[in-house]
Amino acid sequence: MVLKKIFLRYHPPGIVLEYTRQEKEHKKEIDLYELSPDDSSESVAEQIIENERLLSSNKLKMITDMIEKIQSKLREETDHKFHLVRNIKAHLLPITNVAFNKLASKFATASYDRTCKIWDTETGNQLHSLEGHDNVVYTVAFNIPYGDRIATGSFDKSIKIWSTEDGTCLQTLTGHGGEVVTLQFSPKGNFLASGSMDTTARIWNIETGQQIAKMDDHCGEIISICFNFQGTQILTCSFDQTLGVWSANSSLGKRQLKLIGHTAEVSAGKFNFRGDLILSGSMDGTMRLWHSVSGQILSVFQDFEDEVLDVAFNLTGTLAAGCTVNGKIRCFHVNTQREIGIFDDHPEDEISRIVFSPSGNRLLTASVDNNARIWCAQTGRLIQTLEGHTQEIFSTTFSYDGKTIITASKDNTCRIWR
Repeated sequence: MVLKKIFLRYHPPGIVLEYTRQEKEHKKEIDLYELSPDDSSESVAEQIIENERLLSSNKLKMITDMIEKIQSKLREETDHKFHLVRNIKAHLLPITNVAFNKLASKFATASYDRTCKIWDTETGNQLHSLEGHDNVVYTVAFNIPYGDRIATGSFDKSIKIWSTEDGTCLQTLTGHGGEVVTLQFSPKGNFLASGSMDTTARIWNIETGQQIAKMDDHCGEIISICFNFQGTQILTCSFDQTLGVWSANSSLGKRQLKLIGHTAEVSAGKFNFRGDLILSGSMDGTMRLWHSVSGQILSVFQDFEDEVLDVAFNLTGTLAAGCTVNGKIRCFHVNTQREIGIFDDHPEDEISRIVFSPSGNRLLTASVDNNARIWCAQTGRLIQTLEGHTQEIFSTTFSYDGKTIITASKDNTCRIWR
């Protein structure tokens, strides 16, 4: 084995080794999920080198420097205040969804006006208006990390693939018998997964536009679909009260697991970064933790007192959070199921979206009270309220580096915060 390159990975923290073996290129990731800002960087580096035969002692300084860079990120001020830098009147009719590319240099908005628009984040200028759907454009996704394509799903039952460089439509994907409400590209960008109100999920070849798998074992609407970070499995969440785990490998689209346990519609589901855990939320007022290979229920979090609308893992998979119709936010340690704190500075209004910052030290929520809020994930303390929208905020997210936030509202505007 010959070591070729060493890369730093900030989110989640780790070091990536590229090496050749028998003239083939391989990659190995050294996860540093438990790294603390107070740990001795040199001691951590020494331990890594001791346990990794690809690394020799002459790499100690390089690995130590990498550890210190990660720790510097972890030390970033939790109480950093975000400021509004741009307010964009994006559409004439309500926005349905919003998405960043990986570098947050561009973002896309979908709307009831049957268009999707691509924007320059820095200037707020519209780059392209993607027109061609015959009904509401409900969902939008970039092919992260590449960012050269964007997919839109519409109530007209079709999906379109567009170039982000010139805004041209590259493919129109047809086959769903109902509204397309959820989309995600595979990590390598070669496949697109879609979910529909027709109770099916499908996988498409991006280059040819051909459907290559149909997943039709659900008997209720598919409201969420996602690949794991390794690109080996797909998760579907359905109003039939179940989740499906499907192969994204050689037996593409074959169901591996049917996760049964919720007693009402499943509202959200996510893989952790490692891909061994699944978190789900339901209208039954519970959040459940599953093993993605065995399908075993590992934990049931049931202190929400109302319908759970969204769930999230932090990138290291050590924390799990959910939000509800009655404005409750609960965050738990995954291993111990211990609740971190009561997020009680929120009015009793529906919270539709919850996401962790890339570093995992903050939670961002969107609410029908027209505000988004930033919380300390370790204590539940409210850090900041992002105010200014005049109607419900239904979508919000951090950029990959955690330095930019976008909020999208039914007032037809997007706000950029830094």
